[in-house]
Amino acid sequence: MEYVLDTHTHTIASGHAYNSISEMMAAAADKGLSLVAITDHAPDMPGSTYKGYFDNARMIDRDYYYKKYGEKTKLLFGVELNILKGGKVDLGKQTLKSLDINIASMHPPCIEPGTLEENTHDYIEVLKNPYVNIIGHPDDGRYPINRKELVLAAKKYGKLLELNNHSLSPESSRPNALENDIEMLKLCKEYNQPIVVGSDAHFESLVGNHSEAYDLLESLDFPEKLVINTSVERLMAYLRK
Repeated sequence: MEYVLDTHTHTIASGHAYNSISEMMAAAADKGLSLVAITDHAPDMPGSTYKGYFDNARMIDRDYYYKKYGEKTKLLFGVELNILKGGKVDLGKQTLKSLDINIASMHPPCIEPGTLEENTHDYIEVLKNPYVNIIGHPDDGRYPINRKELVLAAKKYGKLLELNNHSLSPESSRPNALENDIEMLKLCKEYNQPIVVGSDAHFESLVGNHSEAYDLLESLDFPEKLVINTSVERLMAYLRK
């Protein structure tokens, strides 16, 4: 399989990442990626930026880097939202409408782990949000969920589930991520639910680093047709939904 895009990266605006947009885009171009999404943490993440940073995204020239790097690497600008109790997120409709791509994830600084039923409910409520495109790292063992219900809800509402490469790395703090990802991928394969792989890069050298995730996909003989990273056109079609 040829993987051409990365949908999950962070810049210094997230508060705990270390590079600018330009540095992340240069790294993506060096690695031959056709598209990269900048998805900084939304305001409820401690140390992250404020709402106006995302509201002002209309000022970003999406084609600038595409032209600068010889029409190789396209920029999407979005956000990694924080899922809050009840399935709410920390940016509103008008802001999310103005962004290119919106991931929603559970993070310990922003939401305390609930019961399996509570966590599953909150994920499904987020999937109903028309401005959320991707559920980020739903493999975090600190948040037990009914993975079958998650997969079926993603399919029902036409959303993508993320296989997060950082979750599978030795540095990850997400317990049982490998076991949880295997369960999710088997269910996605059974129910024909597409996934997208994200690096979750917080440093430029990690942009497009999907090695652990790809090894897992290969070991499970996961169908190429269900991996959105193989085509910019397929990703854009999903986002237009």
